[in-house]
Amino acid sequence: MVITLENIGIAVRDLEEAIAFFTDLGLSVTGHDEVSGNWADTAVGIDGNHARIATLETPDGHGRLELFQYIHPDAIETEPTLPNEIGMHRVAFSVDDIDAALEVAARHGCHPLRGVANYRGIYKLTYLRGPSGIIVMLAQDIREHTQ
Repeated sequence: MVITLENIGIAVRDLEEAIAFFTDLGLSVTGHDEVSGNWADTAVGIDGNHARIATLETPDGHGRLELFQYIHPDAIETEPTLPNEIGMHRVAFSVDDIDAALEVAARHGCHPLRGVANYRGIYKLTYLRGPSGIIVMLAQDIREHTQ
């Protein structure tokens, strides 16, 4: 059996806000759609499933996100996920300039949860809250650079 990762799906409260955040970080929108009908109800397991979606891709073409905003049923607000909660809780990106990436995030009102850490002189990394409370990890390989 061959298996590949297709995408990471994230429900958001404001699709355009989330698209703006991720495209400013460098991802590209590869598609928009609105999905509903029996096939969507069956695939997702929700009767009356109706959502607007956008697919985005990293510049290298290997990482993809599918963002979706529910039209029906209403989206359910939850408390933002904490880094130590069981289950899926973050999306991680390698960046070549973490300071520039943090400047982009700040323009969207998104800031590190605590600060930027140095992991054994290998990575500078941080977690931040993105749109809809999504935890986004940014990491810069610093092995070739001295700071």
